[in-house]
Amino acid sequence: MKKQTVKLEDVAAAAGVSKTTVSRVLNNRGYLSQTTIKKVHQAMAELHYRPNVIARQLYQQRTNLVGLVFPTVDNPFFAQLEAQLDRELYRRGYRVLMGNSQNNPQREEAYLRQLLNGQVDGLIVGAHNEGIEQYRDTTLPIVSIERWVSKDIPVVAADNYAGGTLATERLLAAGCQHIIHTNYPHDLPSPNLERRRAYEELMRKYHRPAVTYEVNFDSSVEEKLVIFNQLFDKHPEVDGIFADNDTNASLIMRVARERGRQIPRDLRVVGFDGANMTRTLLPELTTIQQPIDQMASTAVELLQKRITGKKTVGTVQLPVKLIAGTTA
Repeated sequence: MKKQTVKLEDVAAAAGVSKTTVSRVLNNRGYLSQTTIKKVHQAMAELHYRPNVIARQLYQQRTNLVGLVFPTVDNPFFAQLEAQLDRELYRRGYRVLMGNSQNNPQREEAYLRQLLNGQVDGLIVGAHNEGIEQYRDTTLPIVSIERWVSKDIPVVAADNYAGGTLATERLLAAGCQHIIHTNYPHDLPSPNLERRRAYEELMRKYHRPAVTYEVNFDSSVEEKLVIFNQLFDKHPEVDGIFADNDTNASLIMRVARERGRQIPRDLRVVGFDGANMTRTLLPELTTIQQPIDQMASTAVELLQKRITGKKTVGTVQLPVKLIAGTTA
């Protein structure tokens, strides 16, 4: 015999509630007591009821899918950020589709096309490619993290200027006379450049030369090691380095030690990010810690507001703090 399909009214009868109440439980609409919700879920479990997901999505005009587009998970900052975004979205009932662009514009555009065709409810982005028209040509709710995408898309960022100030002041207070900074190329629109602005303004204030080495985020380790070796070749006098991220700080310390520099006696180094994995593997690094988990929860909160049609602010700036280690 053919197994009879369990219907909504069957669940309602088993739970002793109306069909409308069952529908409200399924769609998470309106106020319902925990007792009622529990009774409905218990009835669904006993009857092996499976909601018609497609019908619900058509009714709600939502998929409960959110797309994430970031450069890579092969980096402690982005790995922690994406993991926390996934947790926050899951807690609010969303499923996640992830795309790592590797900072390749064509790859990012391909991910965006796939995500938009998949009818996601919204996007959270943090890749660093410029001029991608899909961000400007869609009405889809989008939130950006540490990236300026367009004037209509809110940005969640750490207070990069304050972080740059803390890092540079730490090196100056330690007596460093020749401080070098690493950062993204100056023509890449990113809140990251506020770290550079803080460093250069402080160096001018104290009548010190400001030297910034521009390093692409997506450069290979080998390419970065070439740049950092050139840094020491051209500036043997350097006694302090403010790296724009902890990964670069780690590579710089590696090059310095290979050249016989002792840290912090001969060279002091301050990083930026302070991700959990970095703090575990490199606890000696003095760094500026971004509130990564708070950035994720704030971005998800903003996105949910935009999905439900609520007004949102343009930019949210979150505080940073200095984590003191032995490198500076």
